Amino acid sequence: MKIVFMGTPDYAVGALDALYRAGHDIVAVVTQPDKAKGRSDKPVYSPVKAYAVEKQIPVLQPVRIKRPEAVEELQKIPADVFVVAAFGQILSKEILKMPKFGCLNIHASLLPKYRGSSPIQWAVINGEEKSGVTIMQMNEGVDTGDILYMKEIPLDKKETGASLFDKLAALGAEAIVEALSLLEAGKLKPVPQNEAEASHTVMLNKAMGQLDFSKSAQELERLIRGLNSWPSAYTFLEGKQLKIWEAEIYVPEKGEEEAVYGQNPIGSIIKVMPDGFVIKCGKDALLVRELQLEGKKRMSTRDFLMGKELLPGTVLE
Repeated sequence: MKIVFMGTPDYAVGALDALYRAGHDIVAVVTQPDKAKGRSDKPVYSPVKAYAVEKQIPVLQPVRIKRPEAVEELQKIPADVFVVAAFGQILSKEILKMPKFGCLNIHASLLPKYRGSSPIQWAVINGEEKSGVTIMQMNEGVDTGDILYMKEIPLDKKETGASLFDKLAALGAEAIVEALSLLEAGKLKPVPQNEAEASHTVMLNKAMGQLDFSKSAQELERLIRGLNSWPSAYTFLEGKQLKIWEAEIYVPEKGEEEAVYGQNPIGSIIKVMPDGFVIKCGKDALLVRELQLEGKKRMSTRDFLMGKELLPGTVLE
């Protein structure tokens, strides 16, 4: 099939590569404009553009894809279908109707759950047992189009936002190749989404990572995993930001119940061991296994404690 591929970040590159290797004709790639990065302020290609340039695929980078000049440019490109994966702009009705098979989106959730941005991280934060990708026929709504094809995977007990991102990027690449083969053969039946089951996510920001120890250890443990690797979960130790990269729910030893469930202040360190320390939460406690103090590298708690003395009773802010 002749495909116009629309995408920007790393997540989209796997799908583009899979389509290319499957023998589809990628007639053009549409991606976000180059952005200045680093001290040099030099424009940097998006991961999708970098791949397209390497494969000598024509690249379009409209500031706003809805503008007349961008629409006119797209109209000149003969394509059977537009494939969209984390492009970052909303397509107009005019664009949605251009190709023969319309526009297909690779969405990183099992729709209608987790419409919107950051569905990968929220699946971890909310403790979902499974996730997956949905190939959706795009309409004018945000992730509201008919479902064409789905693939799902179970979430590991130690799943992080980063690990699930990688898994769903690979799964999405498989799914779009399989879906296009079925679509071309006329074997895909559009299924409307059940609005009663729909849920929406909000965009992640750094402020969401600040740990509120009045919450349960279970909630915080999931938040830490979900925000790993960005924007990351954190607290403050002696006025410095302390990122928590890995933690687990602490199981008190015999005789420790009072320290965990008793009068110690919430957010206080109630136990220090050679390979971790325990923080009291609103319910239960967290055992910190990996962290990063402001200005330092990421390390195991064991290594951290070799160079920093922590005393029980210290309160994290």
